[in-house]
Amino acid sequence: MSKPALNIDSLSSEERLRLIEELWESLSESPDAIPLTDAQREELDRRLDDLEHSGPEGIPWEEVLRQIRTRPR
Repeated sequence: MSKPALNIDSLSSEERLRLIEELWESLSESPDAIPLTDAQREELDRRLDDLEHSGPEGIPWEEVLRQIRTRPR
């Protein structure tokens, strides 16, 4: 038995966003099933190499929160 086709145009913006979320979650359940291009794999490898070489970059959450709370309004 086949499922009826989904008429995306009939969905509200909220329903479309919920559908995107459900699709994304279904893909994340099996990340190995998502094919990567050679360029994507090379970029991921480059980023991992950078991370291993320089360590994580960024600002700790506590510092971000302090900056937000102390900036002038």
